[in-house]
Amino acid sequence: MNLTVKQVSSLEKIRPVGIGNVKKFRHKTVMRGQFFSYQIAVSSSNSTTLNFKIDSKIKKSITIYHVKNIIMDLATYEGADDDYLEKNPALMPDMLLPAENAQIKLNGDTSVIWINVKVPENIAAGEYTITTTLTAANPFEETQVKQVLYLDVIDANIGEQQTLFTQWFYPDCIADIHNVSIYSKAHWALIEKYLTLACELGINTILTPIITPPLDTAEGHTRPCTQLVKIEKIGERFDFDFTLLGKWITLCQKCGIQYFEMCQLFSQWGLKYAPNIRIKENGKEYYMFGWHTNASSEAYTDFLKQFLPALMAYLQKAGIKDRCFFHISDEPHIAHLEAYRSAYDIVKPLIDGRPILDALSSYAFYENGVVDIPATASNHIDEFLEHNVANQWVYYCCGQYKDVGNRFISMPSYRNRILGLQMYKYNVKGFLHWGYNFYNSQFSLEKINPYVTTSADKAFPSGDPFSVYPTIDGVTPSLRGFVFKEALSDIEVCRKLEEYIGREKVIELIDTAAGMNLTFSNYPRNTTFILDLIEQMEIEIKRHNT
Repeated sequence: MNLTVKQVSSLEKIRPVGIGNVKKFRHKTVMRGQFFSYQIAVSSSNSTTLNFKIDSKIKKSITIYHVKNIIMDLATYEGADDDYLEKNPALMPDMLLPAENAQIKLNGDTSVIWINVKVPENIAAGEYTITTTLTAANPFEETQVKQVLYLDVIDANIGEQQTLFTQWFYPDCIADIHNVSIYSKAHWALIEKYLTLACELGINTILTPIITPPLDTAEGHTRPCTQLVKIEKIGERFDFDFTLLGKWITLCQKCGIQYFEMCQLFSQWGLKYAPNIRIKENGKEYYMFGWHTNASSEAYTDFLKQFLPALMAYLQKAGIKDRCFFHISDEPHIAHLEAYRSAYDIVKPLIDGRPILDALSSYAFYENGVVDIPATASNHIDEFLEHNVANQWVYYCCGQYKDVGNRFISMPSYRNRILGLQMYKYNVKGFLHWGYNFYNSQFSLEKINPYVTTSADKAFPSGDPFSVYPTIDGVTPSLRGFVFKEALSDIEVCRKLEEYIGREKVIELIDTAAGMNLTFSNYPRNTTFILDLIEQMEIEIKRHNT
């Protein structure tokens, strides 16, 4: 039986047509507590069942997935650069399914095993191995191949993740895709699974639907109501029930979430309207505010003056006030500056000093003092960096399809992981992405099947709307999610090395290895740069600890 096996890094995307001429991955230097991934690609000349097992002293710290190819129905937009694996619809590796029975069916194509390793925090420094034994058999013969990864665990611990990371979390999409009622017992159980995976992927900040988030919703339409705060109007007074919000906070903290971002308080792309907010009055529930409400209306302002102080008092009682951010409106343009200023002047005095964080691209918002933490599009961030903005964040979405990195399925994985080194070099504190689990078409006009369209029905490049896939009773990750987690780990490797040689020397090391002044749009276009640089940094850390 002809069995072809190759152990490769996580930065390769192995397509069904074959393994190709990719570099083998045999050795890695790591710190205690560090996370990394790698792959084993296998192809057979005939149909067979492949069984595999892992042997290692750190076996309990290893998880295994089977890489599944999915439909990429929109690779990118017209005018994109040439650094893509594919620009036409195709099958591409992305979804990871837990390999619970350690078995894969081979049928003449290439299959891939994905291996995650979280180095134990209490392990002794030294040399370790991870041996994967692959056995293919049919009634006539058996073939066995071993692949070994050599680990050098150095006498140092990687630091806790300092980078704040949010991918917007949509409870309504969970309810829709799993056909359960919002905030039913079944829904909460699913939310917990999605939150647990989010934290495993490095997400530590969660979009919190105190009201239904006014995001990607067509004007005049409503998304399913996920408002956590129940509101009753009694005369001129509003009464607020924070019971569901308390349940949300408790569950998020149980799963590992550390920071909370209160969802946007004004409509997206221009702040023209109030969000859709349900209230109960005289025994009936209705949308008191929404598309029929001007954002600057006196009624909505009066509501915020009651709602936000009551919310702040509750967040203080819940013990998370100092770990909360607030949003005014998503992606305002320069034409919306005055409207944004008016909204800021209303909201800011009511949130007890907590910062306002929004995704935007115009420096004028920060220059005019109407946003505290700008999350800037990666292709517009240069002006912010030139002004040394404190607490700078970065984001990308569908619009960042040219030159800069992103996590589109069609992109090579180094364009996903490069963001870690870029964020470290430019001292960027946080990362925001809009689509953790957006299973709708654009503007949420229709529900979509994420196994048929990965592009919100050809609205956004495939992979932009979500990074996780629903399963029958839960959720499973994409390889893109774990590649980005390695980017977050790269930041901490840089920070650890900084303890020994200083920040300027670390940046010099990055630029020297890159052979250029690394920026958000200027970086090496290959899989080896990041791998070799991080290995070099680890060896330097080891030298300072021996």
